[in-house]
Amino acid sequence: MTAEETAAPSIEIRRLGSSEEARVCARMMAGSEPWITLKRGYEESLTVVEDPSREVYVALEAGRLRGFVILNMSGAFTGYVQTVCVGAEDRSRGIGSRLMRFAEERIFRESPNVFLCVSSFNPRAKALYEKLGYEMVGELKDYIVRGHSEYLLRKSIGPLHKFRKEPAGVPPPSPPARGKG
Repeated sequence: MTAEETAAPSIEIRRLGSSEEARVCARMMAGSEPWITLKRGYEESLTVVEDPSREVYVALEAGRLRGFVILNMSGAFTGYVQTVCVGAEDRSRGIGSRLMRFAEERIFRESPNVFLCVSSFNPRAKALYEKLGYEMVGELKDYIVRGHSEYLLRKSIGPLHKFRKEPAGVPPPSPPARGKG
């Protein structure tokens, strides 16, 4: 049995439910890697978790918050997984994989692409994402911290233009008329 199968039956994933849960998430993030190296403290972490333009989902086991994921469903990279965080004592139990699967299911309802960044100094997370089917599509050198890169990863179920469908009964727009020349 895999770690994910062991963790899966007892993990509940739901929307962030309270300001106390937001504070727990911020402490979890600020007190662990990669956010320590990225120099993200508690206050900045709390601002990220409480950002109303983001969707935050928590993973609970026996009522205890074990991890969370933050999604950005707008902007140039619709379907961006901004943060995946699992408490240090709960890592390698499949909770991160479970959060990623949840995030993918949520994102793929609205977009054919899931994007995320992983730090160059975090090879364990990069290996997990590659195992989950993500491919590196870019490198942002010195993006957050000098001397480290952020790798942009993507998992896709198809091109964006084929995913977006016209509303029922609405024909696609006609091409512009060409004048005689």
